[in-house]
Amino acid sequence: MDLPDEPRTTRAGADPYLPVAKELRQGVALCLSGGGFRAALFHLGAARRLNELGVLSRVDTFSAVSGGSIFSAFLADRIRPWPEPGESVSNWDERVARPFRAFTARNLRTFPLFRRFLPWNWFNEGVAVDALQVRYRDRLTRLTLGDLPDQPRFIFSATDMAYGVNWTFQKGRVGDYRAGYLRPAAAYPVAWAVAASSCFPPVFPPMRAGIEPEQLTGGTARRDEQRNTIIRDLRLTDGGVYDNLGLEPVWKSHRTVLVSDGGGTFDPGLDKGPLLRLPRYASILGKQSLALRKRWIIASFKTGAMEGTYWGVGSHAVHFDPEARGYSGDIVDAVISEVRTDLDAFSTAEAAVLENHGYLLADAAVRRHAPGLPGSNVVPLGIPHPAWMDEDRVRAALYDSHRVFLLGRWQFAGGAAHLLHWSP
Repeated sequence: MDLPDEPRTTRAGADPYLPVAKELRQGVALCLSGGGFRAALFHLGAARRLNELGVLSRVDTFSAVSGGSIFSAFLADRIRPWPEPGESVSNWDERVARPFRAFTARNLRTFPLFRRFLPWNWFNEGVAVDALQVRYRDRLTRLTLGDLPDQPRFIFSATDMAYGVNWTFQKGRVGDYRAGYLRPAAAYPVAWAVAASSCFPPVFPPMRAGIEPEQLTGGTARRDEQRNTIIRDLRLTDGGVYDNLGLEPVWKSHRTVLVSDGGGTFDPGLDKGPLLRLPRYASILGKQSLALRKRWIIASFKTGAMEGTYWGVGSHAVHFDPEARGYSGDIVDAVISEVRTDLDAFSTAEAAVLENHGYLLADAAVRRHAPGLPGSNVVPLGIPHPAWMDEDRVRAALYDSHRVFLLGRWQFAGGAAHLLHWSP
């Protein structure tokens, strides 16, 4: 496991399987999970409320995965300079919320995928991820890692397919504890990091790291020809394959850890025969590893081993506080938590409901489990889209939001065209 750069005073003799001693941990980390545009919009709502509470500006490290990396990169691009601790970002709706909802209202993944099937690209596996990176550059951010602020730190996580560990992109370095680190990494585009973090399988193939062995320093892998061969061919896939919560880079070193989880939920299902049973096995393996992380972090909060809180897209606000505002358990379980995790266009209704849900859960979770974080000038609770708290309206508008459409959902003034759908 990777020992973070900070706090440096505890590096000597540290046990890699244990966090830094509690009294020596420093700072607030906000973990933004994967889950495509669904997670990104859920995080948008959570970040809005954290901003109103004066908590967002207190965050020292943003640790993001996949859909969380999309939103984190947007924040890094749009909030410059970063506010002083305890202050709030002004004009949030104009600077952040509206443009980000507009970003998620456009299909991001269909064109890159179909480029792969053009005859002249049949033997060019990387063309789809390259096209995805270009779309992030053109629509999301043109920052490089070197342009990121020193404070707060932004960490974008992918998965190293060779060594099976967490690979991070941040201002000071790129790499992982097994392969080693490229230092400095200032010229890397943030869009490239986000593409590596969000090239979710099997839709997108892994991205080649494109690094020579001698560029990487440190790392625990034995320095021999086998390592050199592995690194020359090293490929990166979606960060959620290894750690969809984004905990790995921060849990050992930070005093307070906040986790916003917009990732996919696991649903019961009937057996569909030998062929379709294979992906079910993979889903169960993924479920148990993610469930272990969730149980461990929540148990750590409850026992006092760690400080912070967790809220997820499947959470009910009343579980934090019986008086909390929020959607009912029925609408959360049957509709909101079933919304697809995709990079396809999201409708106005989908974006509004997910933003509301993240906003209300973050408020309830922080007030219940991290009451010392909010500042003195807390903005009263104001639901971003109050008209979309009508659950009958939500159920009607999101009736098919669980479906993935092969050619995408193309938004028009009178609705959306749904092309070649399937229900995962």
